[in-house]
Amino acid sequence: MNWKSICAVAALWLLTLTAAAENYPHRSDLLWVTVPDHADWLYRTGEQATIELQLYRYGMPLDGLRVDYELADDGLAADAKGSVTLKRGRASIPAGTMLKPGFRDCRLFVDIDGKRYGHHIKVGFSPERIEPYTRMPDDFGLFWAQNKAESAAFPLRFTKQRMEKYCTDRVDCYKIRLDLNKRGQAVYGYLTLPKGAQPGLCPAVFCPPGAGIKTIKEPMRHHYYAEQGCIRLEIEIHGLDPELPEETFREISAAFNGRENGYLTDNLDNRDNYYLKRVYLACVRCIDLLTSLPEWDGRNVIAQGGSQGGALAIVTAALEPRVTACVANHPALSDMARFRIGEGDGYPHFSRMQGMDTPEKLRTMTYYDAVNFARLIRVPCYLTWGYNDDTCLPTTSYALYNVLDCPKEALITPVNEHWTSETTGRGQLAWIMKHLNR
Repeated sequence: MNWKSICAVAALWLLTLTAAAENYPHRSDLLWVTVPDHADWLYRTGEQATIELQLYRYGMPLDGLRVDYELADDGLAADAKGSVTLKRGRASIPAGTMLKPGFRDCRLFVDIDGKRYGHHIKVGFSPERIEPYTRMPDDFGLFWAQNKAESAAFPLRFTKQRMEKYCTDRVDCYKIRLDLNKRGQAVYGYLTLPKGAQPGLCPAVFCPPGAGIKTIKEPMRHHYYAEQGCIRLEIEIHGLDPELPEETFREISAAFNGRENGYLTDNLDNRDNYYLKRVYLACVRCIDLLTSLPEWDGRNVIAQGGSQGGALAIVTAALEPRVTACVANHPALSDMARFRIGEGDGYPHFSRMQGMDTPEKLRTMTYYDAVNFARLIRVPCYLTWGYNDDTCLPTTSYALYNVLDCPKEALITPVNEHWTSETTGRGQLAWIMKHLNR
């Protein structure tokens, strides 16, 4: 074992000890426990939901304290309010019902020593019957076929630089610069492979990024893909070298990714010039790169990502017939115009921005909404999401999942907000390995 590997093992050992010594939640004086009277947090429309609240400070139940609550549909402002008084640390909250499929959010607040604390929990009502608002344009397939053909006319061209500082005794790591077009646009990424990988043996995994203008932190955090025999390409989408200082990324993001000028609104009124067109086509070009590598096994290409990356994985699986499976966490860009029916919309939540509700912008959204790409997928899909997520709402995750017409599985983790655990992440690789074409 080389020195880098020894350091990595030592760091993992220290992290394990630290995690084992921490209680949940991490270093907080307060512990909220919210338990719906249905164990799976799900109800049929018209059923009444009740939530048992427990609140502890320093591990001791709080007594006689008032807890305020408000109730709201998923992603919307509160439409009901009330309060309960804790008795030996417990209280019961009537969360009501819904008459149409969706999620109800119970938001909790308590004042202690002049400071206000909050917590929330969402419960679902017949979410398997949630339908998307988004509809597919008649020329959706033609639009993307023409753009793919134009992109494919540009020759595959990329550089591959070995990153010795990230390599281990089991994994090789390279920085990739992939050219996209004759205008000089490109994307960067990190490619990891098993050490000494032989030609024709490795499944390929493509991992697009979450939202934001940011570097790729910890390029080796998913080292276990290569250690189990996979090629893995993790990219950024803005043409910025991930080896630039993190401060540079923060400055660029502050300058070019504010609420009023974010890349997800850039040219939204024109489907042909919208920012995401180049991004979606870059994802297809990444599949070209992966399948050109001699180490690729010639059979398996998996698209895998979370949030914006989950949406991009779905887009890639729909646009690229070489993709054989898709894994996505809480996919963003899903049912983005759902605000048109008065419900919470998919990230980036155009309903919260001025001037998004125009015919031109609504039309463009339909060509880039992950729901419409999900309708085209026929390969196996594995999705996971949580109910407490306020970034990518469970309503929009269900809206997408419910239209998938392919072999599909879901790992539902109700307590999760906009995160997944290390165990869930490793479980995704296990699912991928079980679904390889041998």
